[in-house]
Amino acid sequence: MACRVDAGWEPASLLSPGEQQYVSERKKRAMDSLPKLAISANMEPASLLSPGEQQYVSERKKRVMDSLHKLAISANMDSVPHIALLGSGGGQRAAVALLGSLHQMGQDDLLDTLLYLGGVSGSGWAMSFLYTDPMWSDNMTAALARLTGSGPEPVDVLAWLVERSDDQLFSLSDLWGSIVSPTLFKQMDQHRLSDEAKRHTTTNPYPVYNALDQSCQLNGSTKDKWFELTPHESGFTELNLFIPTSQLGSHTVEEGMQEADTGFDMDMVSLKGVIGSAMADKEAVLGYLPDWLRDSLKSNPFPSLELVNSQERETMFEEGIEKTLKKWTVTLEDGALKDLVSWVGFKLLPLIVRWEWGTTENFLYQSKDGTVSDCLRSKEHIHLVDPGMLLNSPYPPFLGPRRDVDLIISLDFSLGESLKSLIRARDYAAEVHKPFPLVDDEVLEDDAWPKDFYVFPGELSQPTIVYMPLFNQRNCRDAAEVTAKMAEYTTVHLPYNKEQIAALLKIAMANLKNNKHNLLIEIKKAAVRKNSRT
Repeated sequence: MACRVDAGWEPASLLSPGEQQYVSERKKRAMDSLPKLAISANMEPASLLSPGEQQYVSERKKRVMDSLHKLAISANMDSVPHIALLGSGGGQRAAVALLGSLHQMGQDDLLDTLLYLGGVSGSGWAMSFLYTDPMWSDNMTAALARLTGSGPEPVDVLAWLVERSDDQLFSLSDLWGSIVSPTLFKQMDQHRLSDEAKRHTTTNPYPVYNALDQSCQLNGSTKDKWFELTPHESGFTELNLFIPTSQLGSHTVEEGMQEADTGFDMDMVSLKGVIGSAMADKEAVLGYLPDWLRDSLKSNPFPSLELVNSQERETMFEEGIEKTLKKWTVTLEDGALKDLVSWVGFKLLPLIVRWEWGTTENFLYQSKDGTVSDCLRSKEHIHLVDPGMLLNSPYPPFLGPRRDVDLIISLDFSLGESLKSLIRARDYAAEVHKPFPLVDDEVLEDDAWPKDFYVFPGELSQPTIVYMPLFNQRNCRDAAEVTAKMAEYTTVHLPYNKEQIAALLKIAMANLKNNKHNLLIEIKKAAVRKNSRT
């Protein structure tokens, strides 16, 4: 098993002063010989957690243990079960439903049993919204109230977007995040994910956000695709290659850089754009542009957005739209209108034509590590996108020994075929050789009208999985009503009104409330099982 070794650590008592000095000088030369952002001392191909996450989890387990005791579940620090709540994708439906579920868990004294919280797509939106408040677990009522409050002024949103566009890594994730944040969550939260690492409270479960690397989405192996982001480190889950999150997006990883001091990683607005990019189809993004620009992109001689080859799209943009815009802007008087037209034309339109999302520096560029595939090492940048295109629930980071999760509570807010997503997760685990409980294909018989609570017991290193679909046999009379509910709360949708939000919160909360007893049984089993393994 690989272990984490700090590059600055020296067993000084074993080395002579002369050798210590020689080694120190030689390390500087070695660092200079590394390629642009190669596998450096700060990259850690290890099966262990980062020191920051280890410390957080250790402190969080004290709160979990106290919570278990209040629920009359016996546990000590060694036998505290590792419980992860996973929220699926599903746009605003998933975001609102996850918030309602967490609120009900708080009401039922179950929220503090969670060690981890993971989400993709819409659930990831909800997480980034919640973690604005370092004490959100104790303030869920206030969080729900913010959903229907007043948002930031459009001029402030535009100012943020214009400023962000000066960054060379500006992408459609920033644009989409600037739409989602104020529209759905009434905020423009600009704190960075790595800022969480500076907080000294473990009131909340440890967050794990998720994305896919677009470069390898089609061409790479399964192990090349899943990308996780936490406050302390980010990287490729199945490759076990990570760098400090504070350095994600930097051009170089410098020896001795501190995790909390760099601030290269994306802020929470842009993160929303990455983890929810599956909801941003071309029509949705184009719908927020001025009519004349939208019409120009849809008509000849401008390039088709359906072209597959990104280089061809870029070339056609140069030859078509850019020439037209240059000619037109020359005729405009200097002022706000000309500035706005130029900004939209030369900053936003190229990204739309290229369909470029989640741009960040590739810390595996030109890597010499044999486990890194060509599709990763050959790209100077990686493009992080919504992982729902591979799996609509974030199982990968919570399988296997790295986080040693005993119980997964999987809340599925998918648009139909909810149990098929569980089968896909099972097959993914088999492909990457991760432990997963037995899930028989026969469960698909329930897919159109699922039960509200399933348990798939884990054996040995397998986690037990509790699976809870949003629309189910308890709250829908039949499969037709499930379909009708999905149509009412469709994924690609104009923002829900207050009545829809309230109704959806009520449905999600009822699912958790109705199954409090069943959840307690599984939590208790997880504690007993953990105790037997320690």
